[in-house]
Amino acid sequence: MKENELLINDSVIENLMSIYPLLARNLSKAIRTKTTLTPGTLFTLGALTHHEKLTMSEIGCHLSVPKPHVTALVDKLIKEDLVERLPDLNDRRIIYIQLTDKGKDTFKTIKSHISQELREKLLLLTDDQLKTLSTASQQVKEILTLLKDLQININPSVCNNQTENQKVQNTDPV
Repeated sequence: MKENELLINDSVIENLMSIYPLLARNLSKAIRTKTTLTPGTLFTLGALTHHEKLTMSEIGCHLSVPKPHVTALVDKLIKEDLVERLPDLNDRRIIYIQLTDKGKDTFKTIKSHISQELREKLLLLTDDQLKTLSTASQQVKEILTLLKDLQININPSVCNNQTENQKVQNTDPV
């Protein structure tokens, strides 16, 4: 690898490692003030909102967390009556997780509150800064999605339980 490529890679790595804490700091207060749900449970609700129903393994794939952690997240959401388990009609071994009506309403409300708080923060930016952030965030999302797709193509076991429909969509809400 050329020296210039190494410098660019190092810069990208440093920027990406800096983005997560900044995002977490800007989002976590909005989340903490609007709900008692953890970010993990919110991401689970978001994935289920986007895909309607998922198996535990598929949720784990979308959230990049191990299945035992998904089980704990889903159990908490079941206790809150936000999700439910549904058996597959053709294969008894497959259990899907799906939002309840309460789960749909709860996620919609929380997302609306968080979006409003973020809108207020974005008002602090100039028009040029907002346009730059819009373009940059879209590009980062597209590239990170591409990286995820490439990783799955190189190592199919990363998310080998995805359905064909999900492989085509392959976009995460979170």
